[in-house]
Amino acid sequence: MTLVPPMVARRVGAARQLHGELRLPSDKSIAHRALLFNAMAAGSADVLVRRPGADVRSTAGALHALGALEGVDELEGGATRFRVRGGGTDAAAGLPGTGGETIDCGNSGTTVRFLTGALAGRGAAAMTTLTGDESLSRRPMERVAAPLRQMGASVQTSDGRLPIHVLGRRRLTATIHRLPVASAQVLGAISLAALSAEGRTTIETPGPTRDHTERLLAWLGAPIERVGMTTTIDGPAVLTARSCDVPGDLSSAAAWLVAASVHPDAEIRLRDVGLNPSRLAVVDVLREMGADIDQEPGGTDRGPEPTGDLLVRSVGGLRAIVLSGARIAELIDELPLLAIAMAAATGTSEVRDAAELRVKESDRVALVVRNLRAVGVEAEELPDGWRIEGLGGAAHARAHARSSEPIEIETNGDHRIAISFAVAALTGLVPDVAIDDPACVDVSYAGFWSDLDSLTGSAS
Repeated sequence: MTLVPPMVARRVGAARQLHGELRLPSDKSIAHRALLFNAMAAGSADVLVRRPGADVRSTAGALHALGALEGVDELEGGATRFRVRGGGTDAAAGLPGTGGETIDCGNSGTTVRFLTGALAGRGAAAMTTLTGDESLSRRPMERVAAPLRQMGASVQTSDGRLPIHVLGRRRLTATIHRLPVASAQVLGAISLAALSAEGRTTIETPGPTRDHTERLLAWLGAPIERVGMTTTIDGPAVLTARSCDVPGDLSSAAAWLVAASVHPDAEIRLRDVGLNPSRLAVVDVLREMGADIDQEPGGTDRGPEPTGDLLVRSVGGLRAIVLSGARIAELIDELPLLAIAMAAATGTSEVRDAAELRVKESDRVALVVRNLRAVGVEAEELPDGWRIEGLGGAAHARAHARSSEPIEIETNGDHRIAISFAVAALTGLVPDVAIDDPACVDVSYAGFWSDLDSLTGSAS
């Protein structure tokens, strides 16, 4: 019998100051795409990823199972070079292999949904099965499977969830898709299937989504275009593999943008961050709340994404904000962190139209509200979001009246919840906390705790 050691909680308390600079892990949204799209291209490419987390390694593991990963080199400074061999040809894009694999996607929704689209037009004779961990197995998959079936793909879910069984079809049918929810993952899955479809595939979304898929596929040679909220792909298409460096993750940067905006003595520079306009909504929202964030464009010839530095400093206080409608899709990953900014603000903030949060790695609506209440913030759970009464000017006065025992934060293994409430305690906004599963942050932000230590001067 193997005994699993109990998780050791991580205590986080207020830091006197937050000063320094960080080079963040590479953007996992871009890293997933760079790995998988090159695996569908003709030729080979190197994809350089700084501190790849568990989700990105799930995609790399999937490529290994497909025979598309030639090697992995661990470099100095926490960077990893993935050597990808594409299965595409001069005539068509496509993954290598002949089918029949069973691929474990871990906890990564992006991995499983993108792979479903990529496998749909693979042309392999055997069924490929996609599985995942317990959390991923609870997440809805019909939102991807249904539009792929509309194109003629053979995709079977298990009562709408994992495992998914995909039997490739060499040629799919180009169709018009009007998505009920603005989802970059669904758009990306359809786009990959469209590479094998005859004619023009059109994807219309009800709100803005990240455009990483369109940028990278176009960079690799695909005839893809986005105009407004409509994406078109002309297939069948050919991709040419190209090496790239993946810039720093803006979702990871959001942790420090919120931390420095809330903390009374902070100045943090974030180096070489991806500054894709479709990802800057969290910066815009924090500025609307009163945050002091400077954006310094950089540049690179090693990829299609704009990059640069972000510099964030303390401010005298934040203002409440109401978020709803089309803006939510652009902010979905950062909303738990923005809940911390709302808790520090003066006035009442709201998030609405964010029911999608309930089907992430956890029910993030319920967990955000439950944990805010546990640390003394007045919060109300709404069907599609929350309402938070900010602490305003009283926030940091509480830092000096603490219990000797930290307040336990329930994460349910969700990395976004863990990072958000670590930030809340680090800034002195709330009493000391104990994060019940500190290791879960590695799903999206490998090295989060060492970055926290470096900013507070407690690194060993």
